[in-house]
Amino acid sequence: MRATMISLGDAGVLAPGRWRWARALGWMVLLFVAASFLLYPNWLRLSGLGRDVIRPVMTLVAYLAYAAAVRWGERRDPDELAPRAALPELAIGLAVGTGMFALVFTILRVAGVYTLASGQWSDWANDLASMLRVGFAEELLLRLIVFRLLMRAVGLWAALAASALLFGLMHLGNPNASLVAAIAIAVEAGLMLAAFYLLTGRIWMAVGVHAAWNIAQGSIFGARVSGVADTGSLFVSAPVAGSPDWLSGGAFGPEASLPAMLVGFCVFLLVMAVALRRSRDAHPRGTGGHRS
Repeated sequence: MRATMISLGDAGVLAPGRWRWARALGWMVLLFVAASFLLYPNWLRLSGLGRDVIRPVMTLVAYLAYAAAVRWGERRDPDELAPRAALPELAIGLAVGTGMFALVFTILRVAGVYTLASGQWSDWANDLASMLRVGFAEELLLRLIVFRLLMRAVGLWAALAASALLFGLMHLGNPNASLVAAIAIAVEAGLMLAAFYLLTGRIWMAVGVHAAWNIAQGSIFGARVSGVADTGSLFVSAPVAGSPDWLSGGAFGPEASLPAMLVGFCVFLLVMAVALRRSRDAHPRGTGGHRS
């Protein structure tokens, strides 16, 4: 069955007809390159305060550019960015993401493979802003552009697999990365975050889950986030010496651990089941209605 909970685009460059799958892939590459150029403005050669100020501004510009591109190229309103739902769905996502990582860390502590000590979180405002920006940036690229347009080109399940794999591979350049870590990111984040997008048809909840997972992991519990150590956190944690990497995540951090993969995959299955059931209820077989 096809999920119909998100707007895939059915006009303009994505109008039905010959080579629509190829047009969708070409449009995906074009939007990905343009959004990356705006989201990661290293070409401005800024540092320090200037860089910290310009990054959130350019993230907003990237979202506005995406909305304009959808209106022009796909001839539709970008309802995946519906502003009225932004705050409540973002708040729900933040709560869910925090709870998910708290569960992962509890499992790691009960298993005896992670330490925990008090820390000092003096740069909390910068951490929150930075992790929110990462959530907005990566969800724009990987879910709104890559996953949505892959789904337009090749269907739901292939798009889920391919976009999750790409998300995992993109983390291979991180410190202490490994193939296992990339697979873990693909399973626990790539699949799960796409499911939240499918659940609501909007990106806000996925952004909240993504940002909160990183905030809880690095800024609250003080663990490495995708191989990167934070400079300040509410607590400080690390793998117990001699604990197996498959259980603790090793130097990459808890994201590469078995508990994180299991929690992320179980949440994916649960959210995906709800999203598909909502789709069936909204468009019963034989009614002929669907969102494309």
